[in-house]
Amino acid sequence: QPNAMGGREVGGLANMLACHLDLENAEHRAAVREFWQCGPLPDAPGLKAVDMFNAVGDGRIKALWIIHTNPAVSMPEANKVRKAIDACDFVVVSDITAQTDTARLSDVLLPATAWSEKGGTVTNSDRTISRQRAVFAAPGQSKDDWLILAEVGRRMGWPDAFDYENPAEIFREHATLSGIAANFGKDFDISGLSDISNPDYDLLAPTRWPISQTRKGGRFFADGAYFHADGKAKMLPVLARSPVEEIGNEYPFRLNTGRIRDQWHT
Repeated sequence: QPNAMGGREVGGLANMLACHLDLENAEHRAAVREFWQCGPLPDAPGLKAVDMFNAVGDGRIKALWIIHTNPAVSMPEANKVRKAIDACDFVVVSDITAQTDTARLSDVLLPATAWSEKGGTVTNSDRTISRQRAVFAAPGQSKDDWLILAEVGRRMGWPDAFDYENPAEIFREHATLSGIAANFGKDFDISGLSDISNPDYDLLAPTRWPISQTRKGGRFFADGAYFHADGKAKMLPVLARSPVEEIGNEYPFRLNTGRIRDQWHT
């Protein structure tokens, strides 16, 4: 998947903080608050995707900012999701085209750069961080995602917190926070790159974390220990649950949207 591992590393889920820190851990929240000099952080997980759009549909969520995804098509019960987005009071979409089903439902469309037009990093499933470099200039009024988010943050009243000038600056901040996470025993640690220069960031070769003064790459769990207090793996027994709707004479086929190598989601 494009950058699922990298998304988790920066806290791109409703139930975690950046650098694999735990949202429900008071010490972790305090460390993040001190690092970013921000206000109180939630102490309980937010809504995951399906629940979130249910909340949009029943009016609990009144504003959405959808970035580079097309939930009006890709979510389960897409018709229900599409209706919820259409009824939402305020919908912003950042994307490379105005022609997706979701973009057509937006109140504000922010033109964003595509993968070949922006720089940054992605992380694959074996923890290898790779630099992504632009091949083409940004077309028209399109902007990189980090620049769009930073500009909105500044306009909302936090000019100093979002005064980034380039992706390397954001990467250094992220690497510094990972060192704090490592002090809590977290596995994600790229603090060895916290002072990387802009030129060195541009030239950064694929590298596998952890990257710190004491650890570098390697294979996790080779020592037989796992990331639990007792160091042991946890095997969870689960029971298969059949679909609610079964195949029968009236409906003899089961359809699955599926995924192929060169096409994910929509």
